[in-house]
Amino acid sequence: MNIKTVILARGGSKGIPNKNIIDINGKPLLQYTIEAAKKSNARDVWVSTGCSRIMMVAIQNKANVLMRPSSISGDKSKSEEALLHFAQAIKFDTLVFIQPTSPLILPEDINRGLDMIKSGLYDSVFSVHKEHWIPRWTMEVKPDGWDVASRPMRQDREEKWVENGAVYITTRKQLEESKLRYGGNIGILEMPIQRSFQIDTMEDLELVKKCLS
Repeated sequence: MNIKTVILARGGSKGIPNKNIIDINGKPLLQYTIEAAKKSNARDVWVSTGCSRIMMVAIQNKANVLMRPSSISGDKSKSEEALLHFAQAIKFDTLVFIQPTSPLILPEDINRGLDMIKSGLYDSVFSVHKEHWIPRWTMEVKPDGWDVASRPMRQDREEKWVENGAVYITTRKQLEESKLRYGGNIGILEMPIQRSFQIDTMEDLELVKKCLS
């Protein structure tokens, strides 16, 4: 099986400037996911980017680089556009797509997902954590899907899977046919909530720094 890993890393970030290469406990953020992939069975690692600074960090960490055009590297560009661009340029049977904003992912997580694909039961797999019911409110301070006059007991509401954004694994066939990161027979790769944090805000950044220390 020809397995490739791709990490999509844009240069622009409004919430945290230079987020994908910001220093976290002595390493650029991107390095964590490169290292996890290299220690897994998906060790042929590529970074897809339109940023020269990110390119240099990737090369320093012995990852391959595929430069992508600015037309699919902006704030509103979808990951699927970059994944299909990668598929046009690089040969693979199975693609492991890791987001650099999930530095808590472990090689074992990636390997478990690959084993699910290798079983032949799934066309794609994505990582999740389990969430118990909690009362949510809209920004207008209205109950979101529940009634204050009849507040449910947590144990009476079903648990749900929450997509944690760490890793997506798909076959080339599935990606090219659906043009989506997941489709066909979809498998769930469960990760613990304590390793499911993504870095999108400064608060996330400080939390993940503590998790990695």
